[in-house]
Amino acid sequence: MGTATIHPSAVIEDGAQIGEGCVIGPFCHVGPKVTLGPGVHLKSHVVVTGITEIGDDTLIFPFAVIGEIPQDLKFQGEETRLIIGKRNRIREHVTMNTGTDGGGGVTRVGDDGLFMAGCHVAHDAQVGNRVIIVNNAALAGHCVIEDEVIIGGLSGVHQWVRVGRGAIIGAVTMVTNDVIPHGLVQAPRGKLDGLNLVGLKRRGVARSDITALRAAFQMLAQGEGAFAERAKRLGDETESDYVREIVDFVLGDSDRSFLTPG
Repeated sequence: MGTATIHPSAVIEDGAQIGEGCVIGPFCHVGPKVTLGPGVHLKSHVVVTGITEIGDDTLIFPFAVIGEIPQDLKFQGEETRLIIGKRNRIREHVTMNTGTDGGGGVTRVGDDGLFMAGCHVAHDAQVGNRVIIVNNAALAGHCVIEDEVIIGGLSGVHQWVRVGRGAIIGAVTMVTNDVIPHGLVQAPRGKLDGLNLVGLKRRGVARSDITALRAAFQMLAQGEGAFAERAKRLGDETESDYVREIVDFVLGDSDRSFLTPG
């Protein structure tokens, strides 16, 4: 365990791999198949179990439970994994489960995320980089959450739903269908209500790309033909990489339909 600092009341089971500079606070429990990267900090009363890897400099707050078995009645004890990237902040009472055989066997979380108190990441979810999940929001199994997504408090994302890069989900929203990149979703039964313009501007996206995205959204909302047909026409016409991202997302594989502009 090298230079790790471990409180005397913590339980570190034989087989756990503890990186250099880790800090494990009072009453934490680290299971035998856990790997903590350098600089991971478990504040207190944190449970990390299962076949779980946590990346460098991740900070986990009290009463989080990371790497427990899936909440899936089909799960029969098979060995599956949870892989968490670097520099994440995982707040109080967050739960993240390992995967299932039927979903690929791995739940994966990227780098630099913020998971606020009480939120849940279910089995086989694939969560990108710089994602923010606000208090008490929940991802169901098999969700795909791309980079730089924000999911508002008390919201839920249905199983198998994809949320495209840079999208934002408002608070107290149920999302049952795929959300295009940079989309803005709100209302109790989530509706695609526009673009995440604030997020685009904060990330320094060029005005020309924002203008192209606005025009693309209008075409998706009011153009002729089915939603996928409108997206394909956009792909034939656009020169914006941001619009192309939406087109590729819409035309990609999915187990759900899409939230479409009203």
